[in-house]
Amino acid sequence: MGRKRLITDSFQVVKKRKRDKEAKKAQSPLHETVTVQTESLLQDAAQPDQLEMLKQFDLSWQYGPCTGITRLQRWERAELLGLNPPAMVQELLQKHRDNPLVMYSLWHEYCL
Repeated sequence: MGRKRLITDSFQVVKKRKRDKEAKKAQSPLHETVTVQTESLLQDAAQPDQLEMLKQFDLSWQYGPCTGITRLQRWERAELLGLNPPAMVQELLQKHRDNPLVMYSLWHEYCL
């Protein structure tokens, strides 16, 4: 009957190369730069409680649908229709105008 077959009988064994310590050191400054840039963006970004308020604005149907438009456009439309949207939402949207996490609704990335 012979010996039991192993998977390595059919496939070639490939050993991984060990990384050089120099290669890791070369990658470290790049990683530090990305971390510093991310931290500076987070300082300018909206706080989690502010993002939660915007999320609740998205989920509130009393201001009309929010698909296909930005949050600011939705806020302005609700204001024109006399629906009294929260003024704090407008302030956040104008303060963080360049931040896509703030400007676009929850469903912005989904195809509808």
